[in-house]
Amino acid sequence: MISYNNKVFRAISNSDNGEVDSETLFHYQQEGNILTCTYAGNRILYGHLIATVSPHGELDMRYHQVNNAGEITTGICRSKPEILVSGKIRLHEKWQWTSGDLSAGESVLEEV
Repeated sequence: MISYNNKVFRAISNSDNGEVDSETLFHYQQEGNILTCTYAGNRILYGHLIATVSPHGELDMRYHQVNNAGEITTGICRSKPEILVSGKIRLHEKWQWTSGDLSAGESVLEEV
């Protein structure tokens, strides 16, 4: 199993309907197969997510966040890891809002 414990990630791409961008930093903690994360930056004042980690390092997560308009938004996300030549992790994500317009998107996060 991949360990995400104490790793920091930054978005390198996101769909236009997403709120996360390259200024958003994600701070991951992991205990067993349970992952938690706090994140903030630019359009996100504060966010939190919880996920389970599969034996192959895939993440099944739920998130909620407060954006800079003061709105609480929520969603679901599934992430697949890619181990880069440098040994760092890149996450390929497919997500969907469970609030607002319920639209879906894709993003890529990379370990800092």
